[in-house]
Amino acid sequence: MQRIEVKQVAPLLEVKNLQTHFKTDGGVVASVNGVSFTVSKGETLAIVGESGCGKSVTSLSIMRLVAPPGKVVGGEILLEGENLLGKSDKEMRKLRGNKISMIFQEPMTSLNPVFTIGNQLGEVFLNHQDVDKKQARAKSIAMLDSVGIPRADKIVDYYPHQLSGGMRQRVMIAMALACNPSLLIADEPTTALDVTIQAQILELLKSLSKQRDTGVVLITHDLGVVAEMADRVVVMYAGEVVEEAGVFDLFASPKHPYTKGLLGSLPKIDEQCEELDSIYGSVPNPLQMPSGCTFHPRCPIATEQCKSKKPPLEPVTAQHWARCFYSKG
Repeated sequence: MQRIEVKQVAPLLEVKNLQTHFKTDGGVVASVNGVSFTVSKGETLAIVGESGCGKSVTSLSIMRLVAPPGKVVGGEILLEGENLLGKSDKEMRKLRGNKISMIFQEPMTSLNPVFTIGNQLGEVFLNHQDVDKKQARAKSIAMLDSVGIPRADKIVDYYPHQLSGGMRQRVMIAMALACNPSLLIADEPTTALDVTIQAQILELLKSLSKQRDTGVVLITHDLGVVAEMADRVVVMYAGEVVEEAGVFDLFASPKHPYTKGLLGSLPKIDEQCEELDSIYGSVPNPLQMPSGCTFHPRCPIATEQCKSKKPPLEPVTAQHWARCFYSKG
């Protein structure tokens, strides 16, 4: 019988041992400390954790937008096999908006208030495609229409302040997806929006990702958004990955005490409780990281081993990893 070889499909994005440091007067802060993960085409990977855990710096590192005194000091960021850390600034400008795009937290600060929506969206097409201004305008109107903006032929001439928060966020999504990028990074894309508009924006992102087979890295602290959007989840704490799993597996069977604490702090519709669970203590000072496991001062099951020895990120099952000595217990 002839042997049939199964061809392995390479991930769209591979982040390997990423390290991003910030030099401060008090010393060096390892904001991202050895982070690794992959994203496939059409997949949504959520990166979740408290403020200051390094998730936004991870996304800016991928985009090569970390500003001084921050610097990527180690690791690899492979997009379709090409290491972005080896690219020149000119090469990265061509890639941004074309192969890789980002939606930022607050659209009002990301859109230029003195230019119309059409000017700003059209600039994306003029920079990355061989089109003239008339064609760029037509493409801008079509793109606005594709993200559910009514009267796109009129809105294209509006200024950002004339639009609601939800509409501005739709414009940001239109700009990010204008050149059909392979990878989209969404950093807290619904933070400033009310609940109804949040749901619309998330549904829009999900449908556009599936239609275009776009890989998505979703940065969020909202586990409700994670449950709605993600295929897989990376949980970060103090600059490190402490757990990674499929979204259903993570919610059903979390293995790291930090993840359990995050999920335990969520209100549950089917349970009556007067007080929600909380995680003891606070995120450590980045200049004075605890010895051993960085979570041990807040962990309810920490032992002397946790205080002196750093746990590795190890597989609990084939698709579930955790950085805890007791994840298999």
